[in-house]
Parts: sequence; C-alpha cells; structure tokens
Amino acid sequence: MLENVHNHIINELQQSSRTDTVFIISAVLYNLVVLGISWGVAAGGNPNEPYPPENDFILALLIIATLMINAFIVKALQAGKNTRVKLLDGIIKMYKDNEVDKYYDIELLKAYTTRYKLFSVIIMILASVAIFIPLVARILG
Repeated sequence: MLENVHNHIINELQQSSRTDTVFIISAVLYNLVVLGISWGVAAGGNPNEPYPPENDFILALLIIATLMINAFIVKALQAGKNTRVKLLDGIIKMYKDNEVDKYYDIELLKAYTTRYKLFSVIIMILASVAIFIPLVARILG
C-alpha cells in the first residue's frame, strides 16, 4: 500500500511539472507574439498616412489581455509551487516514517521554491517588455 501511495505522489509531481512547463512555455510564446503584434499596432502601419485612432484601442486591449493572461499564469505557477511543496512534504513524512529520509535532501524544497520565483520573474519581465516597448514606440513614434 505504501508503494502505491508513493507512486501516486510521484505521478502527481510529474503531472504538476508538465502543467507548469505548459504554462511557462505558453507565457513566453504569448509575450513574444503579443510584443510583435503590439509593436506593429503601435507603429501604425504606413508612415505617409496619419496614425489610425482605432489602433490605440487595439493596443489598450492587447495590454489589458497581456496583464490578465500573465497574472493568471503567475497565479497558476504559484498554485503549482504550493502543490509541489505539499506533495514533497508528504513524501518527506513518508520517508521519515520509514527511516529513509536521510536519502532525500530537504534543500530541494528551497530549490524548487527559488525556481518558481525565477520563472515568475522571467514571465513578469517578458510581460513588461511586451507592454512597454509598444507603448514607447507609440509615444515616441
């Protein structure tokens, strides 16, 4: 029975990792794509024509969408981190109960927390770039 519980926790950790990976890759791709689109919208197209006013509305919608999507992704990563911590806590308790906890370095929990923080920072930086570069292009262009 203990082996089944252990395997279940390991499977949950693997699923959580895959889900987090999808969120991270999606965030990076989304931010890069929206950066290109927003920059194009902010530039306004043909330099011989006046800047279309509807582009400001489109740019505002893209900025709002970028803020919301990235906030949800960071929130999802936080949930993933919390899930991982709880699952690893369960494994550590199981290892202690069976006196094999000396084979698992508790510092891994700190490493996972640091990794999630770094992923969140990277996503926030990319989101900031996707928002501010088009705004600067619009304001200065």
